[in-house]
Amino acid sequence: MNTEDTKTDRVILPSLETPTLTKAELAELLFERLGLNKRESKDMVEAFFEIVHQTLVDGSDVKLSGFGNFNIRRKAPRPGRNPRTGEAIPIKARNVVTFHASHKLKAIVQGDTPLGEDFE
Repeated sequence: MNTEDTKTDRVILPSLETPTLTKAELAELLFERLGLNKRESKDMVEAFFEIVHQTLVDGSDVKLSGFGNFNIRRKAPRPGRNPRTGEAIPIKARNVVTFHASHKLKAIVQGDTPLGEDFE
């Protein structure tokens, strides 16, 4: 396999014009690469995101080995300002989700580590 084949094998998104990877595209990738039927693929993607979503809503962090961590962070209340009017407005305390990429993912994105077949 030459390097050009390797590069095209890694392309997940259909083009640079659509930088968002949708659930439907993920399901299609499972269908094509793993041989699951379309319904199983869709259900698996939905189940994955439901588990991540519910875990974060419950206040727990989500750790995906070799990929990164989704963390819940509590932001304290603070004073804010309406940019149009300059009026001071209070900003309530809230929880936010943060993502921190793993060292392995960062190295792959930087090109320091080649993307292997097994991304763990």
